[in-house]
Amino acid sequence: MKELDYKLLKALSTVVSEQSFEGAAKKLYISQSAVSQRIKLLEESFASPVLIRTTPLVTTELGSRLLNHYHQISQLETSFLEDIALQDKNTPTKIAIALNADSLATWFIPAISPLLKQHNIELDFYVTNEAHTQSLLKKGEVYSALSCQPLGVTNSKITHIGDITYKLCASPAFYKQYFGGKLTTKKLRLAPGINYDQYDKMHENYIQTHFNLSQSEYPCHRVRSSEAFLNMTLNGLAYSLLPHNQAEQYLSNGELIDLLPNKHLIMPLYWHSWILEKGVQKLLTDHVVAWGEEHFNGNTEKHRK
Repeated sequence: MKELDYKLLKALSTVVSEQSFEGAAKKLYISQSAVSQRIKLLEESFASPVLIRTTPLVTTELGSRLLNHYHQISQLETSFLEDIALQDKNTPTKIAIALNADSLATWFIPAISPLLKQHNIELDFYVTNEAHTQSLLKKGEVYSALSCQPLGVTNSKITHIGDITYKLCASPAFYKQYFGGKLTTKKLRLAPGINYDQYDKMHENYIQTHFNLSQSEYPCHRVRSSEAFLNMTLNGLAYSLLPHNQAEQYLSNGELIDLLPNKHLIMPLYWHSWILEKGVQKLLTDHVVAWGEEHFNGNTEKHRK
């Protein structure tokens, strides 16, 4: 293939974003068959598939590399148009971000609110576990990602924005019902915990480390919502690891108990973004890093790959 056809790459990006050929057709103002034809032409150009037609739709390794390239080029184009003031001010700058549910439910929105009030931005949040967000950046599905991983992908910039303290919490009623004075391995076998999704190993690893119990040895809800984590814990339905900034008011007023005050979990948090980011994307990174410097414990340091 002598040159890339960005019309075809845009079709791939839209199909993945909309998770359907029909949705992509509506977004691109073309027929569904035209979208299918563009994906077919792209695959023929490389003699290799770019999409795995499952539910949800996922890209192949080649598709991920093409998406990553297309999003970087799109970001450069947006920044260029901003620099020369040719972009329609009524057209929002689209930014896709991968982050964990705890951050979205607590500090992330306040951190970027000043930027959103000053600029026309359209956000697309991909909410998943901290250990999985980085893979979305590698696939080219997002421009930036919050992660607990200190190593980045090619052409990424990584900033340690601070550390989050997680505390093992339960309501007084739950504590009385299941633990009755002291946490033991035997009692934990009967007490339900909570994980976020299949990628979330935080609770599992914590209990394994301190009580030598594997997840198969105790009940554990799978709840894909940070708010549901908190509500289930407050209502005495489970015990869970909660971030300090989400649990503190309930620990202070007695609605929650810190089950292991001497064994808190400290998780580093890194902001991954494209190394050539400019314009609004660069401002977004600046706001996130500044918030981390002011509100999180730990020193902020920058690494580049």
